[in-house]
Amino acid sequence: MDEPERSQFLINIDDELLKGGVTFSEWCSFIVCESDTAFIAGADLATIITAMTGIETYLRSEYPMGKKANLFDLIEQSPLADDLKCEIHALRNYRNRWVHV
Repeated sequence: MDEPERSQFLINIDDELLKGGVTFSEWCSFIVCESDTAFIAGADLATIITAMTGIETYLRSEYPMGKKANLFDLIEQSPLADDLKCEIHALRNYRNRWVHV
């Protein structure tokens, strides 16, 4: 995909998933915007790392467990569907392989 196609892809996802209005903290919105920018630019690893940061920020604000809770516990203790939890864990593990190299 080129940049316009990547941009349209994100617009289509937003239109599909954000029906009914969704509220994020300003910090979470900023991180998601940065993730979108990285995706459109084709910086796929940066997209993964930034997206995981956005997910973690969202989980910490919506389901507070204290500052010492790790991302694994945040995911597990959230009310997300089990299949979505598995997908987020897979993304988390992929990110960890690249960040800790």
